[in-house]
Amino acid sequence: MLYLHIPYCHRKCSYCGFYSVACNHERDSYVDALCFELASRRVTAPLHTIYFGGGTPSLLTPVQLARIIDVIRSNYNLSEIKEVTIEANPENLTPKYLFELAGLNFFNRISIGVQSFSDKMLRMLNRVHSSEQAFLAVKDAAEAGFDNISVDLMMGLPGQHYADIEHSLDSIESLNGLVKHLSFYEYTVEPRTILEQQLKMKRCFMPDEDELASQYDLMIRWCKDHGFEQYEVSNFCRSGYRSLHNSRYWNLTPYIGIGAAAHSYDGISRRWNVADVTRYVEGAKEGMIPFEKELLSHEDSFNEYMMVALRTKDGVSKKMLSERFCDYEEYFERAIKPFQKAELIEETPDSYRPTPKGLLHADGIAQKLFL
Repeated sequence: MLYLHIPYCHRKCSYCGFYSVACNHERDSYVDALCFELASRRVTAPLHTIYFGGGTPSLLTPVQLARIIDVIRSNYNLSEIKEVTIEANPENLTPKYLFELAGLNFFNRISIGVQSFSDKMLRMLNRVHSSEQAFLAVKDAAEAGFDNISVDLMMGLPGQHYADIEHSLDSIESLNGLVKHLSFYEYTVEPRTILEQQLKMKRCFMPDEDELASQYDLMIRWCKDHGFEQYEVSNFCRSGYRSLHNSRYWNLTPYIGIGAAAHSYDGISRRWNVADVTRYVEGAKEGMIPFEKELLSHEDSFNEYMMVALRTKDGVSKKMLSERFCDYEEYFERAIKPFQKAELIEETPDSYRPTPKGLLHADGIAQKLFL
């Protein structure tokens, strides 16, 4: 797995806690640094998935993307590649840009950050695009040849109502099957964001529990009725369109993270690059990317696996327990029993997986199982 972080944005969204910088920052120098790090961290094992995330990767020009792709092709084994995703915002996805993107013959999946098809909600989120641009972006992506199209939506936002979610889902339906994957994220208040300040100053208010439950119920029912399988708490897809890259995160597959603030995981340790574009670029020029690293304890690995696995439809693998966490297997089987009795977890021949009701409480269940 290979992840590349492109930290540029037109402007900071009011809800976003991820590291990003204004798009007027010198991007060519950042691309140079990315190419340096890609080459310096080459591996011989074949890659299965590649993901360009951000930020807004679609703020890079096709020429800049082509430079990065050339370095990947020169330094990595792509003989077993299955999925290459690029995140994009609707305002960047003009027919010309999409045609050039498809012409790179590299990306086979595009994830569009719509967040809402309500213009009112988009203004509250400080998004650049309109609902019409979002709608056209999906259609134009399909016309450019992209079949595997994912859309991000948000629920539980301040001032958001059931009708807003209904309108967004109606918009997806009117795209006549072009959207193959939905990531439907519940808003959480991130520290040091615009929305956090607005909530503290009581300029906006979070929806109450009943409203949030009705939004989630609508989403679940709509996805089921329209052929979308829920395979993770926030992720839904038509048959055959699971996100392969994200699914591999959830079973603790090692990955390489390239770029400022990018994280990497090798199975026993985690490292993260400096969250500063200037220092990242300067480090690349000097031949050494600044990063920090921590060795994960066996307990940390077990706890992390509980957190990610119980958010998925597949749940906790018995094979993973017996092979990687055999010393905690007896503890797990004892600790999971109350959740089985409460019909939040069901046992299968291969796994302990959350029931539909259990998915609603996945994070809480995982925390009760932590060592």
